[in-house]
Amino acid sequence: MYTLQKETVVETSMEQAWDFIRSPANLNLITPADMAFEIMTDLPDEMSEGMLVEYRVQIPFIGKQAWLSEIKYIVPGRSFVDEQKIGPYKFWYHYHEIRPEESGVRFIDRVTYEVPFGPLGKLAHALFIRKTLERIFSFREQRFGELLGPETIVPLRTDHKAAQR
Repeated sequence: MYTLQKETVVETSMEQAWDFIRSPANLNLITPADMAFEIMTDLPDEMSEGMLVEYRVQIPFIGKQAWLSEIKYIVPGRSFVDEQKIGPYKFWYHYHEIRPEESGVRFIDRVTYEVPFGPLGKLAHALFIRKTLERIFSFREQRFGELLGPETIVPLRTDHKAAQR
């Protein structure tokens, strides 16, 4: 298991931040174009507990991959989880949280994930997957700042060691 955590402070209000992240369609706005991200599900304006979101994503060397996530553990105005049900990872649990800060709102993304294919997956993680995820979350950080206000960046923290479940 691996964990990636990214935190970004954006000069915005809690209300604006929550309005943005509670809309599943906004995922398109914070995903790099080269991932050819495509939402397949008809989406409501606001997420709900147990909602399933299906999309396709371009994965280098593999091609288009189906991904189905379930929205869980919503704390309105504060946090939620999206958990992969079908997709490229053996396990994917993405915790999203916003917290008020003196200078705006802290966006917290913490992903716990496991790659498939045993030793080959671990090699792919070391050579490619980790760097790709860091790039995706750096892009998100930039986009939050562009879409919601000037940003203050907190360094990326990544745990590359396998952890016990």
